[in-house]
Amino acid sequence: MSHTSPHAFAPSHPGRRSTGRTLALVIGLLVTIAVLTYHHESGTPFGWISLVPSLIVLTVAIVTHRTLEALAIGSLAGLILIEPSDYIGELADISLSVMMNETIAWLILVCGLMGGFIAMLEKSGCTLSFSHFIGRFVRTRRQSLISTAVLGVLIFIDDYLNALATPAAMKRLTDRFGVSREKLAYIVDSTAAPVCVLVPLSTWAVYFAELLETNGATDGSGMWLYIQSIPFMLYGWVAMGLVFLVAIGIVPDLGPMKAAEARAKGGRPIPEGAPDSPLGDETPRGRVWVGMFNFVAPMAVLIGASAYFEIDLLKGVTAATLFTIVLYLVQRLVTFPALMDAIMDGFRTMMLPLAIVAVGFVLRDINDQLGMTEFMIDGLAPYLTPALLPAIVFVSMAVVVFATGSSWGVFVISIPIVIPMAAHMGAPMPLVVGALLSASSFGSHACFFSDSSVLSSQGSGVLPMQHALTQLPYTMIGAIVTALGFLLLGWWLT
Repeated sequence: MSHTSPHAFAPSHPGRRSTGRTLALVIGLLVTIAVLTYHHESGTPFGWISLVPSLIVLTVAIVTHRTLEALAIGSLAGLILIEPSDYIGELADISLSVMMNETIAWLILVCGLMGGFIAMLEKSGCTLSFSHFIGRFVRTRRQSLISTAVLGVLIFIDDYLNALATPAAMKRLTDRFGVSREKLAYIVDSTAAPVCVLVPLSTWAVYFAELLETNGATDGSGMWLYIQSIPFMLYGWVAMGLVFLVAIGIVPDLGPMKAAEARAKGGRPIPEGAPDSPLGDETPRGRVWVGMFNFVAPMAVLIGASAYFEIDLLKGVTAATLFTIVLYLVQRLVTFPALMDAIMDGFRTMMLPLAIVAVGFVLRDINDQLGMTEFMIDGLAPYLTPALLPAIVFVSMAVVVFATGSSWGVFVISIPIVIPMAAHMGAPMPLVVGALLSASSFGSHACFFSDSSVLSSQGSGVLPMQHALTQLPYTMIGAIVTALGFLLLGWWLT
């Protein structure tokens, strides 16, 4: 059966007629915001109202399965609360500020170049060669899942690199064994942020070590405190262990994942409306060993250059792109115009994830203006004890990161509050830092519009909500086990 890949911004179900549910939802949300705006006194703290935009995002996303639109509606609702008389002007100002943000510019360049880099590997046929080579050793469905998880763990230097490189290397193989793209996305996402926090040679470690040192969490090196905290980054350990249990088959398919796997075993690994098309089962041209080298060498340059430039993925992917162009041209694998077209195609495939992340940044700024993080911390402060602090920090910050999708930005606000609180109570600092990093990795893993989740779904060829809903039972299991673990460690170590 032929399958036409829809445009990245095409509706999930283009053949369906509207049922009126969306209109009723929009009217209900408008009425809610109007009532809250009318009753809120200008210039006073928003309190619990600061949670409303994020709740709207979750509600719209679950009802419509549309991530970008849910973020846009939630952001607009927040702006109406903040500036009801000029919310359009406020939207323009925040949007411009976000697009001028250095982090967003970095994301656009990194993700665009990563998309182009992966597209060059596809265009040259090297991913096909890699898949056929690995296929000589992978004989069963279970082995394909385990090898995907192992590859994800090995690419620990950055969660973006993991989210795009791992599915590019493995999806042809998992398709062959009837693995759903949703399960592929879950495995990839589970070995992205959750694994990166556990390795001190990653972009996460560099960022958070500097943040801890800047905010006085330690008198010594921020990196040394980070390393001391690694055993207490429970969510990373639990998520990594759980994904291997799922790959082996000890933990069964749960909820929506069960339906996705049944569909894949019936011969349809790619779900309806997904931004990808079935991969053919062609035989690689030339010698497989050469194709294997032409896949592994650019990947090695990407990882090595990123590490050489002090864990800077932008410099790493730039170096790897230039190396790959020269390598392929010297061998006459692909023409120069074809390589340039592949890079442009790669940029285009990243439009939707980049748009989602950009609007997520808008929502984060709105939540900051509403005081959402401060409200959560202030509301929980009366219940804090040294024993309960790690568990409460994990749960509260996990909720905030899940609601905002900002696994890094939230901690610029929360660390200056939580660290002095932990020091005043005499709580073990590595345990508290472990709780903070566990919350960050959970939010990055579970939130359907976080950057690593969006990139994992894009790389695996599914929509963000298709990925988020199928992996939700597993992330909730991980969060519950982690929260219980912090409760036990809090009582034991304080």
